[in-house]
Amino acid sequence: MPQKTISISTQGRGTYDISADINKIVRLSNMQTGLCHIFIQHTSASIILCENADPTVRSDLETFMVQLVPDGDPMFRHIDEGPDDMPAHVRNILTQSELTIPVVNGQLGLGTWQGIYLWEHRTHAHHRHITITLL
Repeated sequence: MPQKTISISTQGRGTYDISADINKIVRLSNMQTGLCHIFIQHTSASIILCENADPTVRSDLETFMVQLVPDGDPMFRHIDEGPDDMPAHVRNILTQSELTIPVVNGQLGLGTWQGIYLWEHRTHAHHRHITITLL
C-alpha cells in the first residue's frame, strides 16, 4: 500500500489530530524505513506539525490567525462562499498543504511532543481528503 487517501470530517474551524490515522497506514504498510508524505487536497484547510501535549498551543495559533486574517475583511473580493472564504485560502497559503515525515522502525518518526493535524480554516463542517504516500 504505497498510497492511500483518507477522508476526515471536520466540525468547522479548528485542529483535528490525524496522527493515529497516519501512523496506522504506516504500520499496515510494513515499511520499516522511508518517508511518509501527507498532502491535503484542499485550498481552505492545512496540514500542520504541532505541539500535541497542550491544546492551548493550537488555540493560540487560531487566535493569532483570526487577528492576522480576519473573516469578512473588506479588502477581500472573493466571498463566493461567505466571509470566511478568502481568509481560509490565505490561511492555507500561510501554513502548508503537505508534510514529509520520516518512517523509523515501522512508525512515524515524530518527536515526543509532535502531532500531525488537519487545520480546518472554514467555519462550517467539511469532508477533507488527505493523500498519504509512502516511499
